[in-house]
Amino acid sequence: MTDLLNMNGKLRICYGTCNPALGKAVVEHLNLPGTEVILKAQQFADGEILTDYDSTLRGCDLFIVQPVSVPDVNAALMELLLAIDAAKRACAARVTAVIPYYGYARQDRKAKMRQPISAKVVADMLTAVGVNHVVSIDIHTQQIQGFFSASVPLDFIPGDMIFLPALCKLYKETKFMVASTDAGGAARCRELAHKFNTDIAIVDKKRNYDAMNQSDVMSVIGDVTGRNVVIYDDMCDTAGSLCKAAAAIKRAGAVKVFGCVTHAVLSADAAQKIRDSVFDQVFFSDTIHIPDEKLAVMGKITIISCAEILATVVRVIHLEESLGNYIQCQKELVAKLINDECQ
Repeated sequence: MTDLLNMNGKLRICYGTCNPALGKAVVEHLNLPGTEVILKAQQFADGEILTDYDSTLRGCDLFIVQPVSVPDVNAALMELLLAIDAAKRACAARVTAVIPYYGYARQDRKAKMRQPISAKVVADMLTAVGVNHVVSIDIHTQQIQGFFSASVPLDFIPGDMIFLPALCKLYKETKFMVASTDAGGAARCRELAHKFNTDIAIVDKKRNYDAMNQSDVMSVIGDVTGRNVVIYDDMCDTAGSLCKAAAAIKRAGAVKVFGCVTHAVLSADAAQKIRDSVFDQVFFSDTIHIPDEKLAVMGKITIISCAEILATVVRVIHLEESLGNYIQCQKELVAKLINDECQ
């Protein structure tokens, strides 16, 4: 595989400043000397961003790893846009934006009159600067694929691919069922529950659209009495919905409650809320960098890296192989693992 990847010498990969630890890990998993280029990002005194590359990009197949996330979502997005524009002006043959966390994805519709569809605006900006391909992990809703034209495809990696090995071990010990924090995430949770041939519950949540990041739990749909439950969600921002859902499930009779969340936004006092919650353990991926001070607060979390998966996706796309076949093969391998170890 390594010889084949190096055959034309055109693969290049870089990463922005938003999650350099993940970018470095992806480069290390690729293990291909000479493929990394340095993306330099600087700021003027007024906050303007300037990007530059340390080596030639002419004719290369460039992958830019940059989540659109905290600590500054808007700066991360601007840095990514400028990095793409710089690469196209440097005559890169193809530019793929690897966006582990697609910021603004939850604004995928008009919740109220006179609101923007911000996820579409981000897609328009990426297209306008000339990106050729976008890859993301566990996008908020699949309809975001339709915000891009056929000439700029968006591929997304299911979030559960990151967690399935760990969940297999957990299932062997606890025989859990799966729960969704709201009706909108039910499809995602149903697919995960199907893999383990287990039941699903849904937390009936009422969101307050007049106050940002606020919601109330109404009830739990499904019988969790005497069961161990894994709450599976795509993102955790303030942790309000997640912790309220866990408390409701615990009150409904669950024995142990676990969390499994792809994107750890963890705004404000989210880390403190998780530490004080009824969760026994919470799994996060590293699509978003979690600062050390927040990790220190949360003694009950486990971080599982998506770097190896992203490195494999880079290989597959560069070699013009089928990403769908890769995902299907992974599903079959996990199905076998579940069958061998969990049942």
